[in-house]
Amino acid sequence: MVSHSAQGRFAQQLLNDLMENYSNALRPVEDTDKTLNVTLQITLSQIKDMDERNQVLIAYLWIRQTWYDAYLKWDKEEYDGLEVIRIPSSLVWRPDLVLYNKADDDLSEPVDTNVVLRYTGEITWDAPAITKSSCVVDVSYFPFDSQQCNLTFGSWTYNGNQVDITMAMDSGDLSDFVENVEWECHGMPATKNVIMYGCCSDPYPDITYTVLLKRRSSFYIFNLLLPCFLISFLAPLGFYLPADSGEKVSLGVTVLLALTVFQLVVAESMPPSESVPLIGKYYIATMTMITASTALTIFIMNIHFCGAEAKPVPQWAKVLIIDYMSKIFFVYEIGENCPEASSEPIPEKPAAPAAQREAEGTSRPWRSKSHNVEYIANCFREQRSTCMKVAEWKKVAKVMDRFFMWIFFIMVFLMSILIIGKSP
Repeated sequence: MVSHSAQGRFAQQLLNDLMENYSNALRPVEDTDKTLNVTLQITLSQIKDMDERNQVLIAYLWIRQTWYDAYLKWDKEEYDGLEVIRIPSSLVWRPDLVLYNKADDDLSEPVDTNVVLRYTGEITWDAPAITKSSCVVDVSYFPFDSQQCNLTFGSWTYNGNQVDITMAMDSGDLSDFVENVEWECHGMPATKNVIMYGCCSDPYPDITYTVLLKRRSSFYIFNLLLPCFLISFLAPLGFYLPADSGEKVSLGVTVLLALTVFQLVVAESMPPSESVPLIGKYYIATMTMITASTALTIFIMNIHFCGAEAKPVPQWAKVLIIDYMSKIFFVYEIGENCPEASSEPIPEKPAAPAAQREAEGTSRPWRSKSHNVEYIANCFREQRSTCMKVAEWKKVAKVMDRFFMWIFFIMVFLMSILIIGKSP
């Protein structure tokens, strides 16, 4: 207890002696032409948020600044071996290091934490800070994108001849980094720059820390990409739906509206820029494909319901579609629901000799019946011909449905592979 009381008394005396003629308004150097060196170390504690739409990175940092004050030295033997004291930072001169690319409206002063003062004049100032910095966000490969956000620190009023900034480490400290649910931090390299501004002839040094971020894409794969992938596979199935169901066009329109909703969700979170995200390109390509499939469905339904007034199927269509393509796509239902009638013509009786005509006079009622039978047979032939024509057009429509169904299945598969292949 006595030793602690003695140290407390000496610490109070030391503080009074140091602050007796001290001024925190001027650089603490004995020679005004001498450069004061400030060592900067940044520790990234947490990525609080990445606002892609406003292009702002919010981070929680620990900022350590170390420099030597020529007027705050003492002989430790005169103060009972006291080597270190902790005093409020407002009592000493502090470097005016600021974040150049700050994106916050709040221009408040740094947190007034204590500084650690050693008998050699070395001052260490550790201050926490929540920074909002501007960050150019490139969403071209969203949700497989990587971002590089810069944190540039430098003196606001002192040039390089007055205050020089050096790096304590080649990169930011990530030993106490708290993992983010959306972003992975792959490093924080630091570089020193000396810039000559147009306003002044003196050099202005700064240190830029580049935060390397990689997006965790699992959330977006399961909530945006996978639903779109599954919905896009419904578009080719619209060709497989029977035309008589009356739901072919409505299925395409429903799928198109569902993709439009997902597209709006992506657009709301992305910054307005000329670069379209990878997932946005996938949505646009899928929506274009579904629009084309809906238009083709309407065209094929017109062929299916062309009716008896339509012209016969052209010969080239019979050869190419009915004879050739139908076998490839396993479509064999021709003449379905048509009444069966004999295709053999009813033989006509040879003309009777003149001698027998009188004898046949009594058989005129039978000849009248035979004429009626011929008329009925011709009606059956015409009906069967019409039914065959309608069935052929229906088969043409069905073969085209199968053809476009496989074409669009291949397109959806290739688009999905292309999107996955383009991800970095």
